Amino acid sequence: MKCKAISLFCLLLTGMLPIKAQQIGEAEVKRIISILADDDMQGRATYSPGIEKASVFIEQEFTFIGLEPLPGQKDFRQRFATVGRQVRALDSIKEGEEPRFLHNVAGMIKGSSQPDEYVIFSGHYDHIGIRKAVEGDSIANGADDDASGITAVILLAEYFKQHPPERSLIFAAFTAEEIGGFGSRFFSQQLNPEQIVAMFNIEMIGKESKFGRNSAFITGFERSDFGKILQQNLEGSSFQFHPDPYPEQRLFYRSDNATLARLGVPAHTISTTQIDKDSLYHSVNDEVESLDMQNIADIIEAIAVSAKSIVSGKDTPVRIKKEEE
Repeated sequence: MKCKAISLFCLLLTGMLPIKAQQIGEAEVKRIISILADDDMQGRATYSPGIEKASVFIEQEFTFIGLEPLPGQKDFRQRFATVGRQVRALDSIKEGEEPRFLHNVAGMIKGSSQPDEYVIFSGHYDHIGIRKAVEGDSIANGADDDASGITAVILLAEYFKQHPPERSLIFAAFTAEEIGGFGSRFFSQQLNPEQIVAMFNIEMIGKESKFGRNSAFITGFERSDFGKILQQNLEGSSFQFHPDPYPEQRLFYRSDNATLARLGVPAHTISTTQIDKDSLYHSVNDEVESLDMQNIADIIEAIAVSAKSIVSGKDTPVRIKKEEE
């Protein structure tokens, strides 16, 4: 993906960003999301051949971008197992148990001056698979939920590879969010939460939010100053982050940010879903054609710019109060 000549710095000075995305291209958004939500992925159900195809694609993208595996890993697969509802490391499986094997896909860019402090950009790459047919279509493609979030993770990885960070950045595609958050639960056990500065979890950004274009909301906005920092970095632009307008939905605890948030990490989900009236949610009609590619590109661009002072080490969001699961 070629960057345009106009710099982010100049755009910020003139207040033009992110009315039109300048470095996150609509064509790349469509390419990635179309592959992830293709019928060939069979709805990316956990434990299915379709989700394996999706993980291979994400790994290929991470390789092309030039990410590194996480410390101690030989590749981008963070492997684990489930035994019933338990999430288990592979070396903890006991004789007689019947594990089912899963993996997250995670890569990183090592920070130049603060490599032991981590900022996470994440989404989930699983969906709900095959459903009851509607007009001959039985594949729940999950274009918005959450191919849109994984598209953001991939393009943010590419963006920050071109803009080297001071803190280390982890780009994580979690598995099994839809059936219990197994991927993020295992992921949270592999890192010291005190070293995680912030988590940008991205979930369902495929359509305009209730606040219109150039806007998104942040779950748990009031729990830290994460959102305020992001908005300060967008000062002079047309983009606005809002508090979650659906508190009754308890979205803060319904996505992959929840596990790390309970450990005190400023871990929030960025979304645009109008969850109270989205008739395509968890249906076979969550298709690429229902999404607004330019709006997605603008949101990803806004996330990239809004993260700049956290990624650079200038700002550190206050910790979230720890809660019991």
